[in-house]
Amino acid sequence: MSEVKVFRVSGEMMLSHDRFPEWRNFTIYVRALKPEHAVEKVYSELGSRHKLRRYHIKIRSVEEVPLEEVDDLAIHRLAALTKWVKE
Repeated sequence: MSEVKVFRVSGEMMLSHDRFPEWRNFTIYVRALKPEHAVEKVYSELGSRHKLRRYHIKIRSVEEVPLEEVDDLAIHRLAALTKWVKE
């Protein structure tokens, strides 16, 4: 079984694409098996949070980072889990 890694995905997203278009930088930490999965997760999260289409998001870099560099508490809590319990 593959090990889940932490990726830092950086890029730009267009906010207010209908009225006053503005490109904003972003950096998101995600857990995934492969860099391709991390990119798909970022597209999904930004699309649901900001109602963006894929062509409104430009991915600049995807890099694997050690858990110690991550400042997102949710990522640390997910990494600390040892098992899932389904009731």
